[in-house]
Amino acid sequence: CLKLQEQEVSQRVATVAAMDAWHTCKPFVTGSMAGCMAATVIQPIDMVKVRIQVGAADGGSTSPVHIAKTMLRDEGPRAFWRGMSAGYLRQVLYTGSRLSLYDSFTAAASSPGQPLPFWKSGLCALTAGGIAAVVGNPADLSLIRMQSDSLLPVAERRGYKNVFHALSVIVKTEGALGLFKGAAATSTRAMALNFGLLTFNAQAKQQLGAMGCTPGGKVQVFGAAAVGGFFGAVLSLPFDFVKTQIQKMRPDANGNFQYKGPLDCARQIVAAGGPLRLWTGFPVYFMRSAPLSTITLIAQDYIKKMWGQVGL
Repeated sequence: CLKLQEQEVSQRVATVAAMDAWHTCKPFVTGSMAGCMAATVIQPIDMVKVRIQVGAADGGSTSPVHIAKTMLRDEGPRAFWRGMSAGYLRQVLYTGSRLSLYDSFTAAASSPGQPLPFWKSGLCALTAGGIAAVVGNPADLSLIRMQSDSLLPVAERRGYKNVFHALSVIVKTEGALGLFKGAAATSTRAMALNFGLLTFNAQAKQQLGAMGCTPGGKVQVFGAAAVGGFFGAVLSLPFDFVKTQIQKMRPDANGNFQYKGPLDCARQIVAAGGPLRLWTGFPVYFMRSAPLSTITLIAQDYIKKMWGQVGL
């Protein structure tokens, strides 16, 4: 009898420990799953977006229709999903981190029964975005390299097989710190995106709830996600444009890079084409960013409900 009781106690302790570990990991798992679901749908648009930004900096075409037709003709349909392995890894590291950190930060900053003030929500979003961007930078860098590799002269192409091959090539040729190339630009872009996306999403939910929309209902979830997606796209595109230029650049024959850093990159771009050059490809970026953000937020809400339905 004593042995049975000891076994039952041990099982209960193990179950409690497992549930505690799950509750700690659940926000990260939820964010990662939501991000991967959205990335699968949006990847072709993201591919065209990167080609537009590369073309704008190099003097090439910035027409989404022309770029899509050229890709389809020269590289085939699979080209639109090139870098998908890096895209999934990026969603796990970056989206999983930023959404889980934002939930944790807002939970810590909230007062029971009181809506979170806009400035607190914004600060939580900025902090979560900056930290998550550094965590996800290696995967983000690999994604940009894989998406733009076919645009290089044949002799300079790396022929990346998957994200892990891309990571190994970067480490071999540029060192371990090369994985964090453009981290400053990536973090700034992520902070702007997170601020627009999560802060305005939270505020829109509050406003829609005050207008009588059912909490957690389709109107509130879809409407708030759309508002967050729009502001996230508008605020983050200039930083995303600079990030792409920094991450795709390679040293010349003398070992020098075209840009000294994000600020120098932005300065040269503005000097060459004016401030609006930083918003090059906004329609495509919005078509990619807003749905990605909207699908991510909707999927996150759905997955959270699913955990509750299955008792997790």
